[in-house]
Amino acid sequence: MAFGRRKKKEEAVEATEEAPATEEAADEPSQADTEPNGPYDAEEIGSHDGYVDLGSILVPPTEGLQLRLEVEERTKRVVALTLDLHGSSLQLQAFAAPRSEGLWDEIRGQIASSVGSQGGTVEEVKGRFGQEVVAKLPAETSDGKRGYRVARFIGFDGPRWFLRGVFGGDAALDREKAENLERLFRSAVVIRGENPLPPRDLLPLRLPKDAVTDAEGHVPADKPAEPTPEDRFKRGPEITHIG
Repeated sequence: MAFGRRKKKEEAVEATEEAPATEEAADEPSQADTEPNGPYDAEEIGSHDGYVDLGSILVPPTEGLQLRLEVEERTKRVVALTLDLHGSSLQLQAFAAPRSEGLWDEIRGQIASSVGSQGGTVEEVKGRFGQEVVAKLPAETSDGKRGYRVARFIGFDGPRWFLRGVFGGDAALDREKAENLERLFRSAVVIRGENPLPPRDLLPLRLPKDAVTDAEGHVPADKPAEPTPEDRFKRGPEITHIG
């Protein structure tokens, strides 16, 4: 299967006599031209400057953005990066992938099996990133009643890597509220590296250099910060343990 690389956006426009195209307008970039069209491979960017460096994933600083690293309790390995923004979340994981084919088709089936084994349901929908999976998992509401929580899965097959995103909170239910996090997914850069890795192996993640955590254990990622000496490399509850 061919990689799901970016394609130039094709938009239909209606020409009218009332609004003729001008030479000045033609020189101005459209919104489609300025929107990120990733995720990107490391070779597609000129420099890491201007990004928050988390090892295998780079993300641009964004106003209000908070970062969390998630650690598997059994192995103590960092297994995911979560971006928290305006009450919604986007979990990112980057994996090694074969040269000749992508992983998203296979992983969608595995998501369906996993959710089904937990008593949940899944629906495949066509979205802004191609085929997506919307999962509903059983959960208990705050008043003790039976309910469910929704997670929206997206995937992108890159050259020798695969990037998975999982939207939570309002962004899982409301496409409009997901737009800022979708833009971050399109802006992300994956650093595959040259080390040989089996397909589906997680690419390594780490805290940004000189990371400073806030009172709730998040790493603010809205702008570069100058840490104090005592805050350098401070580790705290920004690490979320998962079973």
